[in-house]
Amino acid sequence: MPRPANRSPRILDSFDRAILRLVQRDNKMPQRRIAEAVNLSAAAVQRRIAAMEEAGVILRNVALVDPDAVPLTITSIVEVRLYNERVDTVDAAKALFEGTPEVQQCYYVTGGISFVLVIVTSDMRAYEALTRRLFAENDCIESYRSLIALDRVKVDTSIIIP
Repeated sequence: MPRPANRSPRILDSFDRAILRLVQRDNKMPQRRIAEAVNLSAAAVQRRIAAMEEAGVILRNVALVDPDAVPLTITSIVEVRLYNERVDTVDAAKALFEGTPEVQQCYYVTGGISFVLVIVTSDMRAYEALTRRLFAENDCIESYRSLIALDRVKVDTSIIIP
């Protein structure tokens, strides 16, 4: 998720980085515990978190849901090739994929394909209907290839904070 254009960049110091490492793992950790772990006051931690949210360093606070509990049993990694890479074609595909709730992740990539998507659906019937709508009936799509996940070996949303 890119930083919104109206937000200014924030230079992160060692305290900010330490806080980010902790809240990436558990954003419900009490600020007093974060403060103890990074050797700051709880008020200072609260100000820093608020400033990082305002600057767009922290994009969202979310709950991670187990797909089996919902259940969303089909996870597919899809390679998509557009007919052309014109700006209007690419922008239309980005908007379509971004606006589709089943598309969990979307990457515009190089290397002979245009996009890589991670899609979750309840079953194969729902997946087939979605692929027809997104790809087979879409004049901008030259081809697509689905890789159905057999097992979720590692799923993580945290990034390495240097």
